[in-house]
Amino acid sequence: MTHHQPSRRRFLAGLGAAGTTALLSGCVTSTSSGNSSSKGAVTLQSNLSAPQAKAAMEDLVAAYGKQGNGKATLNTVAAETFRTQLPTYLTSANPPDIYTWYPGSVADAYAKKNLLLDLDDVWASSPDLKKYSKALNSLCTASSGKKVFVPMTYYWWGMFYRKSNFAKWGVSEPESWDDFLDLCDKLKSKGVAPIGLGAGGNTPWVASAWFDYLDIRINGAEYHRQLLAGKHRFDDPEVRKVFDRWQEVLPYFDPDGTAIPFQDATTSLLNGRSGMMLIGTFFADAAPKDALDDIDFFRFPVIDSKVPLAEEAPTDGCFASARTGRREQVSDLLSYVATAEAQEIYIKGSSGTVLPCHPDAKDAGTALVKKGRKHVEEAAEITQFFNRDSSDALQPTADNALTKFLAKPKDIGSILTDWQRDAEKIWTA
Repeated sequence: MTHHQPSRRRFLAGLGAAGTTALLSGCVTSTSSGNSSSKGAVTLQSNLSAPQAKAAMEDLVAAYGKQGNGKATLNTVAAETFRTQLPTYLTSANPPDIYTWYPGSVADAYAKKNLLLDLDDVWASSPDLKKYSKALNSLCTASSGKKVFVPMTYYWWGMFYRKSNFAKWGVSEPESWDDFLDLCDKLKSKGVAPIGLGAGGNTPWVASAWFDYLDIRINGAEYHRQLLAGKHRFDDPEVRKVFDRWQEVLPYFDPDGTAIPFQDATTSLLNGRSGMMLIGTFFADAAPKDALDDIDFFRFPVIDSKVPLAEEAPTDGCFASARTGRREQVSDLLSYVATAEAQEIYIKGSSGTVLPCHPDAKDAGTALVKKGRKHVEEAAEITQFFNRDSSDALQPTADNALTKFLAKPKDIGSILTDWQRDAEKIWTA
């Protein structure tokens, strides 16, 4: 089930200063869990494994420990390992207490299996969470009506590039889809791979950003959310239009796009081997600090001006295991994660490209972050990302279909038929 997406007005009511939590930020520390013992440190299982994000989480956990209310042990797991192991963590006999992950339909899918701790008391007792926007309240509420998530940061997706490279190549940000194709032509003529991807290795999910953006630009955010909820079919004519448009830009993709993971694609972008890349700001946590001032982005080009403008702005934070034996300590740590102090510590320690969810927390204040906040605020609709608007279980069906399309675009008819069949197995499970 996809979560309800707020209208622009409702979303911005609390997002302007508060924001939606980000992929990057993640929840803070947690005690090591176990349903038998209520003693010991809370274990926080974190997927924030990029060097700067990991260091930022360590700072946050250390700051929590200094408060004297409790101790937390941070277990950082490689992001892709975490993604595949999360269902195992949650169903184990002695699970970690708290996890950095995503709200919305992803969290709801686990909540429906009774795997997540009811956090109504945390939301009711925290003076900080009382300040959060209605949009974030909605995003953190399961279909049962219970709060199951505490948001921490949010971030945005866009077409990222290096300003110095664009200047060197004599090109500028495109305004329209035709401008975008012209930009690709110019870059290709200079021997540069116009579009980096990074859907190889263990990050095939990166390709879903192209599907998401083309769908919300052509069919709109509401159609997109309904599609991911099983209310439309992947072999519908509307979805076929997404791939017809995608085929127009396929010749401009890095030929290694499905051979290398996004971390290597990021390196190619920074080194000028590729020109631009549709990615979230989390990629900056693996970039050298001295490159950050040279990074800029532009909006994924509008294709149909009649379709309300939507942007992907995922929220990140934490949920907790329903089997934890350390309920009080878990609640205390999650309450801390919700504070402006905790979110500012995280932002300061990371690349600083995420935005805090707390309305009183300060962001990094850089030109890039100011542009990113404005970018999100200008959107009429906000989506999250493919798995966040559907489920972790549906993501592999997209990975499979989109990787096949990138390899054999002419087989799109049978690929979409197979995708629908695979998706139905998830929706009806």
